[in-house]
Amino acid sequence: MIIFVNPNFSLNPPSLTRSPSKTPHKIHSYVISSIVSNTLKPRRRCDYYDLHKELIPYVEAWTWQKAIVKERKSLIEKQEDFSDTLIILQHQPVYTLGTGSSEEYLNFDVKNGPFDLYRTERGGEVTYHGPGQLVMYPIINLRYHKMDLHWYLRALEEVVIRVLSATFAIDASRVDGLTGVWVGDQKLAAIGIKVSQWITFHGLALNVTTDIAPFHQIVPCGIRDRKVGSIKGLPKFAPFEVFH
Repeated sequence: MIIFVNPNFSLNPPSLTRSPSKTPHKIHSYVISSIVSNTLKPRRRCDYYDLHKELIPYVEAWTWQKAIVKERKSLIEKQEDFSDTLIILQHQPVYTLGTGSSEEYLNFDVKNGPFDLYRTERGGEVTYHGPGQLVMYPIINLRYHKMDLHWYLRALEEVVIRVLSATFAIDASRVDGLTGVWVGDQKLAAIGIKVSQWITFHGLALNVTTDIAPFHQIVPCGIRDRKVGSIKGLPKFAPFEVFH
């Protein structure tokens, strides 16, 4: 099934502003700033939704993000936007296209694809999401950080590079002219974002124990001369398991 959605189309989610799951989840909040210039200002915080062990349908998480962004915009108008958000989860198998993606990068008939396919408002070309892939959706007001999209993309890459180095001793890097995080010629993390009124959504996907086979049905991110890899697929992590 393919569902092409107009980026301006808005859904009215029933109860997704707290959690997309039928079961409750603990929400962690972290203070990220405090008193500035001797003037007491409301502390900014980051609300963290940890769903990394769950398989969330893509459209459900997408709708949830848009609901949060809509709420954030209304809070900005009232000068009451005091928190950013980070959602971490896994998706059920799905292909997604960026707003300007070309169907020439699909190696299947869009009317009879192996998984659901959605055209979204994020940047970038086609990618795959599925079990074993850690997906992170930061919903951040860049007015309080740096109003520069290139800086934000590089910052997301840097987070992944540092985590891979510190946690797994993996020497990951960037590739000039390409967005994402690489080990050799294998892309371990893909990044695709949307920024509206300086509020970010969508984000990054890190292949941990991901089955790489579904990527063979597409040209991932429109890059033909490089491969997609996973942490588990690296030689020293062959028996690696993370989601337990």
